[in-house]
Amino acid sequence: MILVFKHFFYRNYVGLSLWPFIILKEDALRNDEALINHERIHLKQQRELFILPFYILYISEWLLRTLLYLDSYRAYQNISFEREAYANENDKDYLSQRKTFGFLDYLTR
Repeated sequence: MILVFKHFFYRNYVGLSLWPFIILKEDALRNDEALINHERIHLKQQRELFILPFYILYISEWLLRTLLYLDSYRAYQNISFEREAYANENDKDYLSQRKTFGFLDYLTR
């Protein structure tokens, strides 16, 4: 289910997945296939980790990488969940052929 909340986002962020919702900054983004696919990849990650562990791992990895890079945005860009989603957001067939725990391939890249 896709929801739109214009005042929910910080700076340049335009989409977010909070199981089972995709939340967008503006209605026009519903037509952005790459963004929607990116967020669907996150929903798949959340589901396979039984939701709460996903958020714990996501925040833990972001905190660790923020300490490593001393840059919170660079840390965000290098979270394994984000790397998987960005690398495959333009592949419409990715979710149908994605292996379970596919984000692990992006943990050490």
